[in-house]
Amino acid sequence: MKFCSIFLFQVHVLPREIFGKSIFELAMFMMKWLPLWLVDKILLILTWFILGNIEKYGLKRPKIGPLELKNTQGKTPVLDIGALEKIRSRKINVVPGIKRFSCDTVELVNGEKLEIDSVVLATGYCSNVPFWLKESEFFSKNGFPKAPFPNSWKGKSGLYAVGFTRRGLSGASND
Repeated sequence: MKFCSIFLFQVHVLPREIFGKSIFELAMFMMKWLPLWLVDKILLILTWFILGNIEKYGLKRPKIGPLELKNTQGKTPVLDIGALEKIRSRKINVVPGIKRFSCDTVELVNGEKLEIDSVVLATGYCSNVPFWLKESEFFSKNGFPKAPFPNSWKGKSGLYAVGFTRRGLSGASND
């Protein structure tokens, strides 16, 4: 029987919705009145009630909360839209990190070798704005606006930046 293996380090897995609302919509709503660290704690508690303990499936959570991690390192939480059920039913297996690849096998850090057909790298993305936009006042060399949130969206001469706040789709919507 073929199965899919997923190689993960530490990742926040959150439900797509809580109380019928997008988790990011809920987070943005709470951040109007609560500090980020408290919103992170509330989201993680609600996530635990909805998804349960996902560490028993090999999914390890970072020590930093999901919103703080997004703001400080640009790492977006994973929204569960069915993968967790496949992990629970063992249709997807979570395995430790990769040590090396060879033709049709992968060697894991624990020494185990798996036969593979393909590899999908979901590495996030890096901004390539400095490559094609020859402008240095609005964007820094790392491809993000120089001005901090919430003033990072508007440049000069009709130049706008959407989605660079590291606040997910809700942040892009606010931009």
